[in-house]
Amino acid sequence: MFKKMSLRSRIFVSMILLVLIASVLIAGVTVYQYREQAQDYHQDRLERKEEQIKQAITFALQRTTYPVTTENLGLIFKDEIYRIAIIENANFNIYDLDGQLIKSSRPKFDNDSVSLCLDAHVLNALRGSMEKRYVESAAAAGDNYQASYSFITDSRFKPIGILNLPYFEENSFYDMELGEFMMRLGAVYLIMLLSAIALAYFISKYITRSLETVSDKLTHTRLARTNEKIFLDDPSEEIGKLIDAYNSMIDELELSATKLARSEREQAWREMAKQVAHEIKNPLTPMRLSVQSFERKFDPRDPDVGRQVAEFSKTLIQQIDTLSSIASAFSNFAKMPAQQNETLNVVEIVKLALDIFNEPYIHFMADEQEIIAKMDRTQLIRVVTNLVKNAIQAVPEVDHPRILVSVAAEDGFVKIMVADNGIGIEADNRDKVFEPKFTTKSSGMGLGLGMVKTIVETYGGRIEFTSQKGKGTVFTVYLPREKA
Repeated sequence: MFKKMSLRSRIFVSMILLVLIASVLIAGVTVYQYREQAQDYHQDRLERKEEQIKQAITFALQRTTYPVTTENLGLIFKDEIYRIAIIENANFNIYDLDGQLIKSSRPKFDNDSVSLCLDAHVLNALRGSMEKRYVESAAAAGDNYQASYSFITDSRFKPIGILNLPYFEENSFYDMELGEFMMRLGAVYLIMLLSAIALAYFISKYITRSLETVSDKLTHTRLARTNEKIFLDDPSEEIGKLIDAYNSMIDELELSATKLARSEREQAWREMAKQVAHEIKNPLTPMRLSVQSFERKFDPRDPDVGRQVAEFSKTLIQQIDTLSSIASAFSNFAKMPAQQNETLNVVEIVKLALDIFNEPYIHFMADEQEIIAKMDRTQLIRVVTNLVKNAIQAVPEVDHPRILVSVAAEDGFVKIMVADNGIGIEADNRDKVFEPKFTTKSSGMGLGLGMVKTIVETYGGRIEFTSQKGKGTVFTVYLPREKA
């Protein structure tokens, strides 16, 4: 899902996650540090208490009148153990070397909770310790509990007993301090989070703003038009490189577009020149043959010379007319329609254009009496007449030919349809219908539909067609309608 997010969202989410992860890590480290400090504190306190009690025991052994032996420890500390416990504010127990309880500083009613015999693992751990000291950790009543075990020695450092100092860890103070600190830290984290959200929003917006500008420019970049370059004040180094690359691309694109346009114009003129040469050669060949035939057969003394001259003249005139029509057709195609935007009733103009045709199978239909559009009258007539001529040429082999011309208003456009039931257009030829030199007829230059498309698109319209082989073709022209 993260991959599908926008760059701005990724930056925003990443910064927030970074702050949250950092907050969790800092909180975890803080709690860990507090626990470590509490543990070190209790360990140091236990060692200090143990050292103080051992000093007090050593002092008592030095003052006693009893022989300093294991058997006399109960007598030596009969009352002294309570005095030491009161002074040091800590209860402790004294065991013999076999782990049997000799004396405890606890009151008599608490002695039941004191182990009368040490576990074997405690004795083995104590005897095997290099420091001659063993600390046992456990949990009791929800609190952590420690107990230290060390040897009591005589003046010659010979072990005569075992000192046991139980220690309950009191963490209420540390827990309270930790709770207060975490509350303060939580408030700071909340402020940091809110600040991070605001900062992430503005930073992501600032970073992606330049990218959005570049993206918009790229979206609207077109080969066939002049594209604007990007100019930003103080962009970052990376964005600056991207903008420079885009501007360089625009320069190259304009250069390529200029070359392409020049190449297309040159190619169009070459194609046009080939077409003109081809079309002119068609009538020139029969003219040449006619002249040669007339020159060979002409006899001034022939009584039928008048008829021969008349036939020769008629042939030449027909070919000259053909040349004239070719010249007119190319002239009309090359001439861009002058945009003399007249307010016209399209229904009336289409009827007028159909008046020149005498074919009885041409029918006209209109949804309304008046549909207004703004364009040149002559150009509209040229559009209609060319479409109808194409329809007429498509139905000569049909038993019951029919051509329907209709005018209607549709979604802000004037829709002119010319439908016939002729031979239709082959599927392979449909992409070439509007090419200037394309034609399927044995005569003509194929300029009519290309000229119609040029006129319609000049006035902001479009032309479409549908065709079925053997069933007919429908050409539909959409021209912007003038609002009433």
